[in-house]
Amino acid sequence: MDREWGSKPGSGGAASVQNEAIDRRERLRRLALETIDLAKDPYFMRNHLGSYECKLCLTLHNNEGNYLAHTQGKRHQTNLAKRAAREAKDAPAQPQPHKRKVNLRKTVKIGRPGYRVTKQFDPETKQRSLLFQIEYPEIEDNTKPRHRFMSSFEQRVQSFDKRYQYLLFAAEPYETIGFRLQLYFKTKPPETNKPPSAAATNGTSAPGVPPPPPPPSAPMGNPPRGPPPGSLPPPPPMGNGPRPMPPGGNLPAPPPPPVGGGMPNFTPRPPMPPPPQGFQGQQMQNHGLHPLPPLPPQ
Repeated sequence: MDREWGSKPGSGGAASVQNEAIDRRERLRRLALETIDLAKDPYFMRNHLGSYECKLCLTLHNNEGNYLAHTQGKRHQTNLAKRAAREAKDAPAQPQPHKRKVNLRKTVKIGRPGYRVTKQFDPETKQRSLLFQIEYPEIEDNTKPRHRFMSSFEQRVQSFDKRYQYLLFAAEPYETIGFRLQLYFKTKPPETNKPPSAAATNGTSAPGVPPPPPPPSAPMGNPPRGPPPGSLPPPPPMGNGPRPMPPGGNLPAPPPPPVGGGMPNFTPRPPMPPPPQGFQGQQMQNHGLHPLPPLPPQ
């Protein structure tokens, strides 16, 4: 047996240089398939012959594994570096935006400041206002208190409510305090030149808008009272209207029936003969054109 290659009995022979190259390319292909997505590779192209091409290096490959092994090679990596350098050189130089870096001050807070809120009313303008007075006795030197308005959606302390906003006051080294204020929604006057919407024309409300409240019902008044005792009864109504209720509340007795029997003498009318059948000419021929009977002899 030929054992100069160091193979064991029962195993295959030693791998040649060709077999080692095939195994290396297969191993590189598996590694590339795990890390590279060919659908996102801009240089991967399949031609009409069923083979694959590299648009960067202009090379032809028989299968995807051969192309993936090519992407890991020196030629493809060198062309990628050259292309990146050329694009960076050709790109116009753009000024970088200046980013202002704000350093947050870390100071020890000494508590909340005292405050006083006063409601005011101007009799001349008929407007109301709020006066906020914040006390900062131990404020830092050359420091001015700051304030800002915050919407309900910016804070995380309470639930969101678009009907309110917050007014914040801050000054070092005191804690920031805020006041919850109710927003004033000014009603927009209706536009005269704008045509009415389809919902308003049809008498229905638009989607998402609650229907208008029903009109208030008429107040129920006291029931009508009868005439005082001793007064004359009201005159009978005109026409066929209902007769009024007498003061006593009892209905009058019906009038007695006429004397001489219940119903008058009535003779029923004989029934009408049925209408003739057929068309108009036939009716005239059968009914209206009979010959006259002969006269009796003198």
